[in-house]
Amino acid sequence: MTAPSRTGGQILVDQLLVHGVDHIFCVPGESYLAALDALHDASIAITVCRQEGGAAMMAEAYGKLTGRPGICFVTRGPGATNASPGIHIAKQDSTPMILFVGQIERGMREREAFQELDYRAAFGPLAKWATEVDDPARFPEIVSRAFHVATSGRPGPVVIALPEDVLTEMAQVADAPPYQVIETHPGLTQMAELQKLLHGAKNPVALLGGSRWSDVAVQRIKRFAERFELPVACTFRRQMLFPADHASYIGDLGLGVNPKLLARIKEADLILLVGGRLSEIPSQAYTLLDIPAPRQKLVHIHPDSNELGRVYFPHLAINASPVAFTAALEAVHPPASLPWSEGTRAAHESYLAWSNPGEIHHPGALQIGQVMRHLREVMPADTIFCNGAGNFATWVHRFWPFRQYGTQLAPTSGSMGYGVPAAVGAKRMQPDSPVVVFAGDGDFLMNGQEFATAVQYDLPILVILLDNGMYGTIRMHQEREYPGRVSATMLQNPDFAAYARAFGGYGERVEMTDDFAPALQRALTSGKPAILHCMIDPEAITPSMSLSAIREKALAEKK
Repeated sequence: MTAPSRTGGQILVDQLLVHGVDHIFCVPGESYLAALDALHDASIAITVCRQEGGAAMMAEAYGKLTGRPGICFVTRGPGATNASPGIHIAKQDSTPMILFVGQIERGMREREAFQELDYRAAFGPLAKWATEVDDPARFPEIVSRAFHVATSGRPGPVVIALPEDVLTEMAQVADAPPYQVIETHPGLTQMAELQKLLHGAKNPVALLGGSRWSDVAVQRIKRFAERFELPVACTFRRQMLFPADHASYIGDLGLGVNPKLLARIKEADLILLVGGRLSEIPSQAYTLLDIPAPRQKLVHIHPDSNELGRVYFPHLAINASPVAFTAALEAVHPPASLPWSEGTRAAHESYLAWSNPGEIHHPGALQIGQVMRHLREVMPADTIFCNGAGNFATWVHRFWPFRQYGTQLAPTSGSMGYGVPAAVGAKRMQPDSPVVVFAGDGDFLMNGQEFATAVQYDLPILVILLDNGMYGTIRMHQEREYPGRVSATMLQNPDFAAYARAFGGYGERVEMTDDFAPALQRALTSGKPAILHCMIDPEAITPSMSLSAIREKALAEKK
């Protein structure tokens, strides 16, 4: 049959439908009006956001939770550059995502027309692929390629520029077939070698990270750990990959790591690195393993062959996705004796002690350790926790026990302002799951405007906002490097509870530990997007050290 004549905008939207897109996040712009018009009649939900950075982060959160590309539309020039933090997060976090960007008409190129930008040059280093559509008849080809690139190997973001006249021009072209994720499977010889290595090990450990996981894959790695009584740690902000209440779980490799966990990994004779890259943060600034040849035998499993041997030379390299690799683990059998069993039990006990918030006390009337203890008591296991970057995130990473896949949204790239838009994206996808944001005062206001999006779509997210009146992480490093010389890190904040109410949400100020539990209950029962404005003593900079103690230690070391 002859394909119908359609505008470029209609062809584009039809391709999104072909590839199973059910939701997009956008800030509208006149540069892609023809695509917006085509979306008018399409069965695709749209979340209209308040700033392009928030829209891109929502799309990234969608990709992180579903494994399918999150879709974002923004306008040209400043709209695109505003979206760039979301692209950077998707790149460093290995998240499938596609950003569609409006563009000037083709005939105006290279005149520095209104909001003109060379997207291949601007986004080439940030994205897996950045391109521009010159012919509406090529939309099926280019969009299909974008879905395959975004999901294959190590997933990541794709940027597609849409010249305004290409979206309005007519063309006759057939739709592409639906994309299929390109899977990579381990070989039988590799799995036999893995079994041999495990049988010869005395002190093995597994490290889980990266993307391309699923709930099924998590259940498989859990069964594997049970059969081998294998100690399992998660890398930075990948804690949803293994249940914290499992007897094999020994903690996470993030910031402020349990020293006993680091010692356990350094003493290992065999490391299974599944899905992750062991980059700067989880490797403790590339000090955990020797580079390029680790002292421990390293089995590195990754879906992208370019990552195997890139930093660490593996004893055994397996080019496979976590889904395919964990399926193959069913055929790997444990040895008759497990000499590491007692060590696994000890490491799990060490994790339980390290993550017990009841033992933590810091300066101030509001004790966040007790806040975390109450959250552990009342919030269900399917609660999705979202956070951006800052010292405040330590409270979630260390003290919240992630027990289910799909319950953690946090940027391994360390991008501030991620928590609120990620929460909006999560709640749009999973309205029945509780969604909690942990945010600092500086972190929140980088994308706090998306609280208005939560109100607009009646999304009862809960923001626990820890206010210490400063950019806390930078101040902490400032005191370590230049003790007593405070510069450019202090903040004067608004009344965030009033901010929430002004948008139409629920807001309450919390100053005392005993006030938190009833305030939390009122926020949850309000049925509205809510902010609990929690006042934190500036001295409470980490769970274990005060700001003054950090300064005094630095001064003593400089003498």
